[in-house]
Amino acid sequence: MFHHFISSAGPKRLVATSYVAVIAATLIGALADTASAQAPTPLTLPQAVSMALEKNPLRKAALADTRISLAAVRESKAPLLPKIMFSDGVTRSNNPVFAFGSKLNQQRFTAADFALNRLNYPTPITNWSSRFSGQWSLFDGLQSWYGVKRANLVQQATDQQLNRTDQELVYQVVQAYYGVLLAQQQLAVAQDGVKTAEATEASSRARVESGLAVQSDLLSAQVATASRKQELIQAQNGLALARTQLALALGMPSDAEYQPQQNLQDHSAPPAKLQELEAQALEKRPDLKRLDLGYEAQSKSVTMAKGAFAPRLNVFGSWETDSPSPGWNGGSNWIAGAELQLDLFDGDSKRARLAREKATRERIVAMRDAARDGVRLEVRKAYYEYDAARQEVEVARGAVTQADESLRINRNRYEGGLTTISDLLRVEEAAHRAQADYWRAVYRVQSSYAGVELATGTLTPSSPVVTQ
Repeated sequence: MFHHFISSAGPKRLVATSYVAVIAATLIGALADTASAQAPTPLTLPQAVSMALEKNPLRKAALADTRISLAAVRESKAPLLPKIMFSDGVTRSNNPVFAFGSKLNQQRFTAADFALNRLNYPTPITNWSSRFSGQWSLFDGLQSWYGVKRANLVQQATDQQLNRTDQELVYQVVQAYYGVLLAQQQLAVAQDGVKTAEATEASSRARVESGLAVQSDLLSAQVATASRKQELIQAQNGLALARTQLALALGMPSDAEYQPQQNLQDHSAPPAKLQELEAQALEKRPDLKRLDLGYEAQSKSVTMAKGAFAPRLNVFGSWETDSPSPGWNGGSNWIAGAELQLDLFDGDSKRARLAREKATRERIVAMRDAARDGVRLEVRKAYYEYDAARQEVEVARGAVTQADESLRINRNRYEGGLTTISDLLRVEEAAHRAQADYWRAVYRVQSSYAGVELATGTLTPSSPVVTQ
């Protein structure tokens, strides 16, 4: 009987086991899919720069500005061409003048229409009028010609602004990209700090339990471990924030995660001499070129204001058909003429406009001079920051070696009872800070070198700081 129970229950257990296996496999697959979906997307720095120049909203706005300026160029050419219009309408009235003129235009006027009663009290009349008309400004003091030149200069200035926006976006991406690498190194340093603190805590606990140290040593070690764990939490959040900054710099959603495929490496090259960098910046900076083009465009505005004092010559013409019903079944007529206009008095508005345009040009000159001084200052600041970062890396590299050796010696001395826990914790703190300072210095080298190229106007997607 017992054997029968086992044999009858066996298939049921087997079926249940199969269901469990299927469910387990499904859960494992779902977890694997979730993990793969949440895995950061691999990304190189050149790919990041290319993505930002395609998707970043700031560049899209700059591109829209270029399209606006191109449309303004086409619009500025319109006054140079004749305007041709067509109109079609219907009017019905018993107005004596309208009735008299409409019959003449329709070529339906007869001798009977001269009767006084018909002239004074005409019956309502309908007039369908179709007209082609045109006008052309032959001369306006060359204002239209200079308007086209000004629009072209503004369009060129907008292109320079787009170039500068591209450079700023490349710099922003470089900072964000290396910012993620720095955050990863800081996280690794924090994790090593926790491991070191926990090892010291375990050693202190063993020494206290064996009677070789007092309880305060263990408490001090536990405080140090808690401090390292707090730094680890901050480093984890810092990495999450750095990933968000990178995603936004790329023009992607803030929750998109990317994993840089390059490493935060300790390599640098001295830039050119400071005077050469300043000369290069004054020659290549797109924003300075934009100001130069703005000055030329404003000079054209001054010339246009002067041209407003000149006389204007216009020609015009039209062809019209008038019918009592729809369709060109009535009379037609045409008119053509020329007109010379000269403003004898305009309330001094033209002189005021000329004075305003000249003052605006003087303002642009002053702004251009101030911008040049600002560029010189930016170049010097970027140069000195990069030079300081290169030297700090050398110092930090030596400090890391010295701190590691000091930590090894003091740990051995503490194990041998030759030093206190306070001395050991102080040395551990110094080694921890030396590592963190080293990676921050390496990051500043890369970031400040990009800053030098940004200040000189040479930062592009093919710059060494991007492609190396």
